[in-house]
Amino acid sequence: MVLLQNKTYEPLTESSAAALAIKLRLFPEGTLLTVEEIGDGNLNLVFRISAQDSGKSVIIKQALPYAKVVGESWPLTLKRAVIEANALSVFKKLAPNYVPEVFFSDETFAVTVMEDLSHLTIVRTGFIHGDDFPLLSKHIGEYLAKTLFFTSDYGLTPAEKKELVGKFINPELCKITEDLIFTDPFFDAPTNDFEEGLKKDAETLWADEDLKFEAALLKKSFLTEAESLLHGDLHTGSIFANKDETKIIDPEFAFYGPAGFDLGQVIANLLVQQIANPEKQSSISSHIKVFWETFSREYSKLWKEQNTDPLSSDDRFLAYLLEKYLQDAAGFAGCELIRRTIGLSHVADLDGIQDKDKRLDAKRTALQLGSQFIKNHRNIKSINDLIY
Repeated sequence: MVLLQNKTYEPLTESSAAALAIKLRLFPEGTLLTVEEIGDGNLNLVFRISAQDSGKSVIIKQALPYAKVVGESWPLTLKRAVIEANALSVFKKLAPNYVPEVFFSDETFAVTVMEDLSHLTIVRTGFIHGDDFPLLSKHIGEYLAKTLFFTSDYGLTPAEKKELVGKFINPELCKITEDLIFTDPFFDAPTNDFEEGLKKDAETLWADEDLKFEAALLKKSFLTEAESLLHGDLHTGSIFANKDETKIIDPEFAFYGPAGFDLGQVIANLLVQQIANPEKQSSISSHIKVFWETFSREYSKLWKEQNTDPLSSDDRFLAYLLEKYLQDAAGFAGCELIRRTIGLSHVADLDGIQDKDKRLDAKRTALQLGSQFIKNHRNIKSINDLIY
């Protein structure tokens, strides 16, 4: 289908996004539309298109051929839009309550048209403003239990899994993760970005050979262990929620990797909110416990009832898997804490602390906790070991 006048990629504008919505018959011809460009990420344009009479609305997301945080000097593949649309389709089938509806996608224009979630709040923003989201941890635990199990060797036949692995080869976005999470923060790399007051802390981290050894083991796992189809960027900015509902968005980093990576991303991004707001220790600790307990309970149920691999049916194998996932999650959470503090891409939870001394103290805590998780991840035995 030719979406616009040109048959080659061009970035959407507000007017061409509205024209696309009409062309796709998402709204009747002649409908008066309101268009807002609402994207605040580094990689995409995001438009909300709404009918002025009915209030009906959709989201049109288009991948940019470069990273906005750097500019056109950092080119990116547009194929990631196809990866994202395909991942949303897979995850929607496996965990329908927690994934938005996709109405249309087009590879040439790197466009995905999906359900508008504006009645929900981005979880990171909500946390910063004092919201709690009482069902968030339960919902995310259920989502990951289903998506990680049903895309693994225990929920698929070997042929089915290999076909999916091929469909989600995502080298360019994986390279971003490999560099910005597993490599650059552990060296004096030009991509790193931190306040002058953290320079000694960063230098101490860079000189810690034990830390870098354990980080290298985690990077090896990320590079080589195709356990499940991952979201690949499951932080609190990729989750919409309210007190009753939770939706996962933005899986453009999706690929087959170690299950503990998505788990660790969730844990780390909950922890940064607690580090930034120590008064939230009880509520965030509860979220982390409920998240892991829900995941392990639901994953165990699926493993026992729908395991496709007879050789791994022994309960000892399940116990081994859950311990491995937890230990991996601890290490990956540590890498995420460090990269969100001194790496290229920060989080508003920490950067938004107005008092300089408190902000630096919080960031030092994140670095120390991240280092601790990485160096001790192979000894973790309980989710309580990850409660700050």
